This record gives sequence, C-alpha cells and structure tokens, in this order.
Amino acid sequence: MGKVVLVTGAARQLGGRFVRRVLEDPGVDRVVAVDAVAPEQPLEGAEFVVTDIRQSSIARVLAEHAVDTVVHLSVSGKALGAAGRTAVKETNVIGTMQLLGACQKSPTVQRLVVKSTTSVYGSASRDPAVFTETTPPKSLPSGGFAKDAVEVEGYVRGFARRRPDVAVCVLRFANILGPDPDSPLADYLALPVLPTVFGYDPRLQFVHEDDVLDVLEAAAREPRRGTLNSGTFNIAGDGVLLLSQCARRLGRPTVPLLLPAVTWVGSALRTAGMTDFSPEQIRLLTHGRVVSTVQMRETLGFRPRFTTAETFAAYAHSRGPGLLPPAAVGRAVDRLAAVLAPDGAPGGSPDDVHTTHGAR
Repeated sequence: MGKVVLVTGAARQLGGRFVRRVLEDPGVDRVVAVDAVAPEQPLEGAEFVVTDIRQSSIARVLAEHAVDTVVHLSVSGKALGAAGRTAVKETNVIGTMQLLGACQKSPTVQRLVVKSTTSVYGSASRDPAVFTETTPPKSLPSGGFAKDAVEVEGYVRGFARRRPDVAVCVLRFANILGPDPDSPLADYLALPVLPTVFGYDPRLQFVHEDDVLDVLEAAAREPRRGTLNSGTFNIAGDGVLLLSQCARRLGRPTVPLLLPAVTWVGSALRTAGMTDFSPEQIRLLTHGRVVSTVQMRETLGFRPRFTTAETFAAYAHSRGPGLLPPAAVGRAVDRLAAVLAPDGAPGGSPDDVHTTHGAR
C-alpha cells in the first residue's frame, strides 16, 4: 500500500473501519481521513480533515499531504445524518468529479480505488442469468443510487484515460451485509413484515462487510505476483439466495402485493423514514440480480471468506428472531404432523419434517 493513503467517506461505518484497518499496516506512514462531518467514533492515529469533496478544497488536501493512494468510499446509496437524496447525489457525482479533478492535477497520486455497486447493471425482466463485468445492461438505471454509480464509473473511466500512469481499480459490490450493515436493503430486511412483489421470487447475492474491507485493502496495495488489481471487478460471495429463503431464515412473514401496491407501500415507508424503498430497490426485489465473480478470483486473486448464505446468516444472527422464528415454526409443524398423522404412518416421523426444514 502507498505511504500516504487518503480515504473519503471516513465518517461512515465502512469508511471508519477501513481507516482503522489501514492504520494497522506498518508500511503506511500516514492516513488522511476525509468527510464533510466528524465521525461518531474517533479515528485515533489518522489525520481527520473535515472537508466536503464537492468543494475544490479537496485538491489542497491531496497536495498538502502528498497523497499517493486514494480510496474513494463516499459513493453511497444512503444519506448520512439529516442529508437528503439531493445531497447524496451531489456527493456521489459532483464530489467524485471534484476528487478526480484533484487527482488528475496531483503528481503524487499513483493508485485510485473506487467503491461502486452491481446496481449499475440494473434489474429487468430481459436480464441475463449472470452478469459479467463486460455485459451491457438491458435497461440502464433511470435514477437513484444506481444511476449515480453509472455516472461515477463514467467519470472514473475518463480519468483513467487521461492519467494512464495511475492504477485505477473499480469494485462493484453486491449487496453488503453483516452484523452491522448500513444500506437500504438491510433496512428493508429489518422490517417486521416484508412486502414483496406478487409472483416474483428474485435471486440475491451478498458480500460480507469483512470481505469488503479485505478486498479494498487488496485493491489499494501493489498486486501480488500473478494478479492484477487494476480494472473493474464484481465482488460477491459464492452462491445465491431467493428472497423467500431470506424471509424464512429471518423469521419475517411476507406480504405479496401487486406491483402498483408495492410502489405505494414503498413511498409510504420512505415518507415514514423506515427505509429508503426506492424504485431501483423495488426492481431488484422483482427481478433480482446475479453477477459472475470469475475475474475477482482469477485476475484480482481475491477469494471471499464468506459465501452469500454465510453472510446472510451473520446478518440474521445480529437481528434476532423475527415474528416467525424458523425453530419455533419447525416445532409447531412437528407437533401438528404428530397430531394429524395416523398411528404408525411412515410420513409422521419428526425426522422427516426436520429434514425438510434443513433443505431451506
């Protein structure tokens, strides 16, 4: 990793954890943490600079500290504090433009890592079963965080052409979960009852928070022998889960609704401040999205420690039992099967019922 590392979005949960991770690296001389607001937990050992990356002052920060590695984590789908959607979009898009402009003028910057999202592929009925990094989306995102990420990646590609001497790595993360997630999808899954789109059971992928930190660290370092950490990579845990499986493992009942009703419920939840049930999230919960991670393994040389199922299990464990805990439902089914099954009937064995639950 570079001698002087600048991390944007340091006031967020993920950014703060990454700053603390980099501080432990003996090869790093200085860590400059940047955000528009102070973090809730102090970043002892880092030089925290309160600055808005939408302003030209970010160029002075790069110059004053002679930064050689920039890790851009400010691109986010969730507002920080009382900021609204407009402020989030400006930080995502205009903030990235200002940061890239400052990096372009800086003679010391040698590596740039950008946090992006698999939402850039969109979610549509005509989507391929699996997206690769070069698969064009059937329908470009029309708004929200996904559209922000598409614009951000366009600016990053332009920067890479203008500064071919800078190693640029774009990481497209699947839905980030874990014990302490901070995302609109995590807020949706925390609802006591999950509204779903009638007739659809989308496939979902997840990546664990700890794997996110590991791959960010790998991208910010010099590549290991036989690997290349410049380019664009999908990052996700192995395997997929259906939304119905997620609901059962959380113990959350679902309420299937027709698509217009889901849109109305989403607007109501957004107004109540319970979750950002945006149109792009509704499309994800309708059509789902699965990406290939071949390049992550073969080119980047990164292998996540957690599968999609293990990541979701860590999230579910941190949330506690829902209204319909799987274990309690299993015991109720066992008791009902014992009552209804005729004496000596082979289908009344509790072991058979447990086997069915285990298949979930």
